[in-house]
Amino acid sequence: MDIEELQRRLDELAQQAVTTLREAGEREEAIQIKNRYLGRSGSVQELMVVLRELPNEAKPVAGKAINQAKSQIEEAFSARLDELAEEQLQRQMREEAVDVTLPGRRQEVSLGHPLRQVERELIAIFDELGFDVAEGPEIESDYYNFEALNFPPDHPARDMQDTFGLVDGRLLRTHTSPVQVRTMEAYDVPIRIISPGRVYRCDSDLTHSPVFHQVEGLLIDEGVTMAHLKGTLTAFAQRCFGEGTKIRFRPSYFPFTEPSAEVDVQCIFCEGEGCRVCSDTGWLEILGAGMVDPNVFEMSDIDPERYTGFAFGMGVERIAMLKQQINDIRRFYENDRRFLAQF
Repeated sequence: MDIEELQRRLDELAQQAVTTLREAGEREEAIQIKNRYLGRSGSVQELMVVLRELPNEAKPVAGKAINQAKSQIEEAFSARLDELAEEQLQRQMREEAVDVTLPGRRQEVSLGHPLRQVERELIAIFDELGFDVAEGPEIESDYYNFEALNFPPDHPARDMQDTFGLVDGRLLRTHTSPVQVRTMEAYDVPIRIISPGRVYRCDSDLTHSPVFHQVEGLLIDEGVTMAHLKGTLTAFAQRCFGEGTKIRFRPSYFPFTEPSAEVDVQCIFCEGEGCRVCSDTGWLEILGAGMVDPNVFEMSDIDPERYTGFAFGMGVERIAMLKQQINDIRRFYENDRRFLAQF
């Protein structure tokens, strides 16, 4: 092949490459076309072997022609990449454009999870009644969860609560009563607190959950009686369920109170007339309460001869199910937006 033939072939390849690059629809396609002409096995590289066959005086001319062909292809490649980038930008601007004339999207306004709403309401009610909020750890020792609350190691009352135990001997608290013990140890009498928080028991059905929430209360001072307890809980019930709501005490048993009582509220659905919800009794159980057992005072170095007090505890889920007419406790934990949106 002589120099004229080489130049002609180079011109043809360069024009062919430029035309093909202009038709490339994607960046990867343009790269493949460039490699087809300028790669190690490309069409232009194949012509490099001709240089060895040319006379020495023709080699500079041939080298210049090869470089010009390479430059043409490189320039066409760079120009096409710029064009493809601009096309992509314009496409994105069209597809992602925002129509500022459209009405704005309404933001969902949430008052929080229904359990949190009820818990905040309970805290606000007892705040009005003069109770402070006290908190404590959810992982507790056996001493604070049981022993300091008059649960000896062999006491049958421990069977009332199925406990999640940990390998180090500690446990997930089964009630928020340990907070009351820690408060009695840390502060002087008089004490007037509530202790809201999560608790854990091995139980799960329509009305029980292995994780649930309690609000417990404790009041200690000189001369505290059951009358004070009844007055406090009556005021709570009327603020929570409406003016005129009645409560009643039924004898019961709790290791840390003596005497103890289950507290019922007049059925909020039938107003005491009897219905399916209250099993035609006219009453609904809402909490447990009683006078603090002297043994609990002694464990916390409080003189039971001088001081008396009362304690009570209620399940937040129980109150929420009554107030919001929910028949399955598991709905609170299923994270169903259709359910949560109602609150």
